[in-house]
Amino acid sequence: MKKPVDILLVGIGGYGNTYVNALLDADNTDSYAIAGIVDPYPDGCERLAELLDKDIPVFADLDGFYQEHDADLAIIASPIHLHAPQSLTCLAQGSHVICEKPVSATIQDARAMEAAAAKAGKMLAIGYQWSYSSAIQALKQDILSGVLGRPKRLRTLILWPRDDAYYARPWAGKQRNDNGDWILDSVANNATAHYLHNMLYVLGSDVAASAEPQWLEAELYRAHSIENFDTAAIRVMTVNGCELLYYGTHASETRLDPTFVYEFEHGVVRYGKQPDGHYTDGISATFADGTTKSYGRPNAERTNHLWSMLQSIATGEPREICGVRAAAAQTICINGSQEACHPIADFPEEMKHYDHGAERLWVQGLDAGLEQCFLKGTLPSEETLSWAVAKGFRDLRDYSWFGGL
Repeated sequence: MKKPVDILLVGIGGYGNTYVNALLDADNTDSYAIAGIVDPYPDGCERLAELLDKDIPVFADLDGFYQEHDADLAIIASPIHLHAPQSLTCLAQGSHVICEKPVSATIQDARAMEAAAAKAGKMLAIGYQWSYSSAIQALKQDILSGVLGRPKRLRTLILWPRDDAYYARPWAGKQRNDNGDWILDSVANNATAHYLHNMLYVLGSDVAASAEPQWLEAELYRAHSIENFDTAAIRVMTVNGCELLYYGTHASETRLDPTFVYEFEHGVVRYGKQPDGHYTDGISATFADGTTKSYGRPNAERTNHLWSMLQSIATGEPREICGVRAAAAQTICINGSQEACHPIADFPEEMKHYDHGAERLWVQGLDAGLEQCFLKGTLPSEETLSWAVAKGFRDLRDYSWFGGL
């Protein structure tokens, strides 16, 4: 019988609960064992009592764990500024790593992580869950094989209001921490990072690659009392000449879950809000000849990356789906947007409203403005929107270093 894969969980609160639930509830628990937990505040885990009942040791930091234990796999679900240093430590200690998205705050940190994984001979996967889903993989294969033809324009819109509690976390909305380390937490680099990444990922030249961004135009806005932005409109041009448009906000009045329209030479791929107004959580394509194809639900297999990694470790047959090579394009776009739009533009005070019941701030007219831009493929400054500011530009060719703000 093969030895179970020993797993270290780094961060078990917040999204870390997803990994805890998956590992505790799976049917194949004899194939792995939770060797330890690293979290200075483990009470954020909803099932901490169960973990403690299993005599799983809890440590405040990685050094404490590795002084006493080893792990075949480290799963890192910590704040953005810890992704790089914790991944580097775990790789140096001989662990394969799953690191939550985004890969890191800066592209230079991402490249350091990539180099460390290569030096250690270990796998490093980034937790963009959609990339590992059957739906996205099927869509990507059709794009790669030419079924949809040349990509023309990809558009994505997300309206996800966030309350005061969301921004009460000590690193939420921060550009740097107290030590001066980059965090760059924002709507586009945390909660909705998936959907900017996904446009780049599906256009990658192979299963483990993303499209290479050539330049971008961006507009970054702020409603909340935070350092960084809570609203973004970003246009990216890839080196292959495809236009990508991302619109996202945490300051909307209403909620609209991820919605995209991917336009190709031979058809249109849709997800989310449809032309008739109803919402669907499945990806479908309508081809020029009127035929349709369903790709499935990208949210249906949210822990595929975990089981894929465990299988690769157990069999010794690595399979890269979304490592640094694929995830770095999103980081380049975020870094470039931050450099192009400094300082962040504040929404006018008269547009801001506070919902005391929901304990959250929202901006009047923002929802309609962003949806108008999404439908037309424009940026707010290209429309007659009173709050819009001039867009910033950044060349992304050979982008290798985030120079700061």
